[in-house]
Amino acid sequence: MTVFMLLLIGGLFIYGNWTAITDICHNAEFHFAIIFTLWTTVLATLLAGLTAIPCGYLLARYNFPGKVLVDTLMDVPIVLPPLVSGVALLILFGPILGDSLAKIGLDIVFSERGVVVAQWFIATPFAIKTFKNAFSSIDLRLEKMARTLGYPPEKVFLRVSLPLAKNGLLGGLTMAWARTLGEFGATAMLAGIVRMKTETLSVAVFLNMSIGDLQFSLVMAIIMLLLALALLTILKIVTKTEVHL
Repeated sequence: MTVFMLLLIGGLFIYGNWTAITDICHNAEFHFAIIFTLWTTVLATLLAGLTAIPCGYLLARYNFPGKVLVDTLMDVPIVLPPLVSGVALLILFGPILGDSLAKIGLDIVFSERGVVVAQWFIATPFAIKTFKNAFSSIDLRLEKMARTLGYPPEKVFLRVSLPLAKNGLLGGLTMAWARTLGEFGATAMLAGIVRMKTETLSVAVFLNMSIGDLQFSLVMAIIMLLLALALLTILKIVTKTEVHL
């Protein structure tokens, strides 16, 4: 499998026309896709982290009626095909909530906000699962000891639980960011595929492949590949899994 992956990655670099790649790097559409992808994925990852911290902590620490159902609902975006998630988001933010949101100036469908919402929806379950495991791995005696020293619950969380779960939280954020980078299906359904408006790297690959511009798509694919390799390497270093530097 390792040899196959090396052949797969090597094929992208060998097949590319490097003169054309240099020209593409000065293309306005290329710059837009890079910048747009970076700010939408970073924003979506931050929102996923803010959502996942309370959800992961509650699922790790407390038992309550319906916990299995809640935990299962959190996993639904992981098992659903992204296109199906996109259709569900389109219905929710279109016919159901669209008019109400438009009155307060929050157009989600076929807009940049839709890209962030789709990326957040797809990435958050990965962050929740990782955060839940991180909080579950903390020795409860350390939190109890802090409470016996007079720390209120919020200080125990901020000064004991969060620092002890730090590696897991960073790993979860890295995983969520990697997922937002590769997101396409839900984004296409909710935000549309509009050049220079909702054009992420994934969308740029699809748009240019559909018109036969293989070199442009190849450059985007190589950039996404390099980003994925960097993120997965960071994830393994942060979580200290299977790393021998």
